[in-house]
Amino acid sequence: MRRAQIEEFFERLSAARPDPRSELAHVDPYTLLVAVVLSAQATDAGVNRATPALFRAAPTPAAMVALGEERLRAHIKTIGLFNTKAKNIIALSRRLVEEHGGKVPRERAALEALPGVGRKSANVVLNVAFGEPTIAVDTHIFRVGNRTGLAPGRTPLEVEKRLLVVVPPRFRLNAHHWLILHGRYVCKARAPDCPRCPVADLCAYKTKTIAGAVSSKRPGRAGAEARTGRPRRKA
Repeated sequence: MRRAQIEEFFERLSAARPDPRSELAHVDPYTLLVAVVLSAQATDAGVNRATPALFRAAPTPAAMVALGEERLRAHIKTIGLFNTKAKNIIALSRRLVEEHGGKVPRERAALEALPGVGRKSANVVLNVAFGEPTIAVDTHIFRVGNRTGLAPGRTPLEVEKRLLVVVPPRFRLNAHHWLILHGRYVCKARAPDCPRCPVADLCAYKTKTIAGAVSSKRPGRAGAEARTGRPRRKA
């Protein structure tokens, strides 16, 4: 995709959603961090159903440690991998109390050192809580980056690095949200809504849908990767 096309791509996404926001319910950096950890391999909607009662019971790292792993599990048992997530949330909360004065650090290295927090999660916290122009590449952004030709890459890190190069600086702060929301509601994995897409004419995807029907042309392996949003696994 050429530079002028990328400018137009984000102009249109920004016009469609002028004030994009994270769909994870939170009230501060700590509750955002917990929600992000819970959202791994789960939907935002599913996390949001569980967290209101949890955050009333444990709104701070110290309160979460006092709540304990067993009671935390009871709050999040409807979320996938809740046993592992409960262990990580208690452990990261303890680390925040002991090493960061109960505050969420705004340095990438410190965030990624917390249990259950990887690069993608750290990028979300840096962007949403602290206003850093980071781009957290989840399955939606991976799919959109590859499918449209905006930022092709074989791994989420490759797509992230490419996006940080090609996204114009004035769009970089909100690019994360625009791309996730576009992938979640328009450029969907199984049935992309191309007739409703504001950037369809800029998109390089060869099997666009027409009036809601998917083209019969079957993509190859690389196309399937872009369609599903899952990186290729090495043999």
